[in-house]
Amino acid sequence: MILKDKTILIMGIRNKWSIAYGIAKSAYENGANLIFTYMGEENREKIEELTKDFEGRKAYVLNDASEDKMVAKVFTKIKEENGKIDGIVHAIAHANTEDLHNDFIYTSKEGFSHANDVSAYSFVLAARTAKEMDMLKENASLVTLTYHGSQKVLKGYNVMGVAKAALESSVRYLAENFGREGMRVNAVSAGPIKTLSAKGIKDFGSILTEVEEKAPLHRNVTTTQVGNVATFLLSSMSDAITGQVIYADSGYEIMGV
Repeated sequence: MILKDKTILIMGIRNKWSIAYGIAKSAYENGANLIFTYMGEENREKIEELTKDFEGRKAYVLNDASEDKMVAKVFTKIKEENGKIDGIVHAIAHANTEDLHNDFIYTSKEGFSHANDVSAYSFVLAARTAKEMDMLKENASLVTLTYHGSQKVLKGYNVMGVAKAALESSVRYLAENFGREGMRVNAVSAGPIKTLSAKGIKDFGSILTEVEEKAPLHRNVTTTQVGNVATFLLSSMSDAITGQVIYADSGYEIMGV
């Protein structure tokens, strides 16, 4: 129970196949009290059903995690109703479909800005807003999700790779800022998983096959495995780790070919 009595905010839960759900399940099983944000008032019943097994959980609508005023409004309500929190999990990313299916060179200005705003800036915004509102407890931990396409060219990942590279750099700069107060910031680079977001990547199935063939463990990862890594980073067991990208990808990242 390495998160016993800790309150964790998980931003961006969508369905039971999402990495956010895997993190929520692991955190809850390790004693955490959970708060969620999700998109769309019309999804309220769906999210309540999805999270019903997490006793005591609360959920708040956040339609645009990259909009300063909207995040401030929701975070104010979260703090008023729950007090300070021990950690934030940022599981938010998006790119326009055409920017994933076409060659990267054809990325539009709007598409480039959109991917970076939603996938990278939203994490910076969440961190800053929580800090300015004095929302984080001592020794709080912030965790975001990234992918190997930030470091290597993966066909079909395109502008999302650029956005994840910005996100990873943001982790390092935020870690330096938050470290002055004893708080930590890290990222988990998960191996490919069949999530709703992954469906937008062209020929995604071939990526799964590639990992099984070439990763040292010769298997793909699960949301449960990634969730356990995030739980570790949220806990005091990782209190010497900050500014890092931790790979949970069956070792695929270390392979040269």
